[in-house]
Amino acid sequence: MSTFEANFDGLVGPTHNYGGLSRGNVASLAHDGAASNPKQAALQGLAKMKALAERGFRQGVLPPQERPDIAALRRLGFSGADSDVLRAAARSTPQLLPQVGSASCMWAANAATVSPSADTRDGRVHFTPANLNSKFHRSIEHPTTARILQAIFPAGRHFAHHTALPDCALFGDEGGANHTRLCAEYDAAGVELFVYGRAMSGNGPAPHRFPARQTREASEAVARLHGLASGRTVFALQNPTAIDAGVFHNDVIAVGNRNVLFFHAQAFHDKADVLAACARALCDTPLVAIEVPEATLSLQDAVASYLFNSQLLSRADGKMLLVVPEECRRNAKVASYLDGLLLSGGPIAEVLAFDLKQSMQNGGGPACLRLRVVLNDLEAAAVTPGVWLSETLYPRLTAWVERHYRDRLTEADLADPQLLLESRTALDELTRILGVGAVYPFQLA
Repeated sequence: MSTFEANFDGLVGPTHNYGGLSRGNVASLAHDGAASNPKQAALQGLAKMKALAERGFRQGVLPPQERPDIAALRRLGFSGADSDVLRAAARSTPQLLPQVGSASCMWAANAATVSPSADTRDGRVHFTPANLNSKFHRSIEHPTTARILQAIFPAGRHFAHHTALPDCALFGDEGGANHTRLCAEYDAAGVELFVYGRAMSGNGPAPHRFPARQTREASEAVARLHGLASGRTVFALQNPTAIDAGVFHNDVIAVGNRNVLFFHAQAFHDKADVLAACARALCDTPLVAIEVPEATLSLQDAVASYLFNSQLLSRADGKMLLVVPEECRRNAKVASYLDGLLLSGGPIAEVLAFDLKQSMQNGGGPACLRLRVVLNDLEAAAVTPGVWLSETLYPRLTAWVERHYRDRLTEADLADPQLLLESRTALDELTRILGVGAVYPFQLA
């Protein structure tokens, strides 16, 4: 029986917009108020999925969520018909519309933390949706995220689902964006590395410019829920200097696969201790640490190019493919570094760049768009089959995008009841394409 890592990418939603909602995310703030192109964004994401699936990597699709989120507005006191709710919010509190209209669930790395069956006490794949409570526009995602994950990975013999952690600052949880798994082989017990930015104890340095979103308490709670072995679990403090430079999640500054950890020198506080802990937990498997020094590549270049917000994937020949955004080829320092990396003879033997400009302008690269799920053959067979990207699903999804998505969207458009109807009509059709059932709370008239 084989075991592999599958990537489930978030399908960009019809209301993709640049609201500048994410303090600490440099790209998001820089493009605040710009007009977006939801159609192009969705097609760019699908093109990446298709290219990787054609190379033999298992690729799944996560559907977007209903936006604008009328239920969230009702919780805030707006009432009447859905169109009345939108209009009332636009009149009295227009700054809410980008929040409830954000398509941020496209960045599936934040959807949940996932532990494979080889690591868990009960031998099942465990999912905990991230509460994302540091940002309002993201904190409204987890109830629907839970329904989507349960529809795709049915609870029972192979999959276990947990509710999101309590919605409070103590348990701020950003999901897989601050979680990396290291292992010898995918089917072997691995090391789960949780990276956090702050802890209740208050010990250690803290960022000054931007907030630290992940807490140690949240990471420890997820590890307990998933039944992880303490000897194979590592908790690492993120470098506050990196957070202040725009590294709002660890996956903006580090990425791991199998026994390889590719990271910037400024990624971790007490870097030597973190690497030593990972090496010990890997036992007989050597840790291959590929560190990029500050003198070679500054934090600013790393954030601007999103070099580390890449996918590090194992090819069939055992070598690794690094999937990066096109911005890495446009940055002379990063491009030069990558050329040298390929010539070094190390585990990374290939670099593949994708145009993800629509996502990148909101601060999300290749790694942000995917949720990593390690599965064996039996577990993969239990996944709802309609979500696997295939030669037939890809053209159906591109045609669906062409039918339903706008090619220009501004903040003012979010108040348009017609956009809500368009979004709901699209999502209703998508549930039938993917075969995921009733994951949305709305009903079309």
